[in-house]
Amino acid sequence: MGKVRIELVKRASKELMGRYPERFTANFEENKQFLKEIGFTLSKRLRNRVAGYITRMVKTRIAQLESTQGESKETIETEPEV
Repeated sequence: MGKVRIELVKRASKELMGRYPERFTANFEENKQFLKEIGFTLSKRLRNRVAGYITRMVKTRIAQLESTQGESKETIETEPEV
């Protein structure tokens, strides 16, 4: 099982990912710094939790993209030539 996160962290993370999809990376420190830049300062603990959740979402998205690209390459390579 995974970690339990409060609804505020999930909601804020999804909203920020919708607004700035290209600005977030798989690096926690960069995400935390970006949240400081845009003024997301309710509290240090909440900012860190949101940055961590966003990092996790980005890593998951990257893994999904790699797995779908790998599957499409395998199907192309295994097709018999005529």
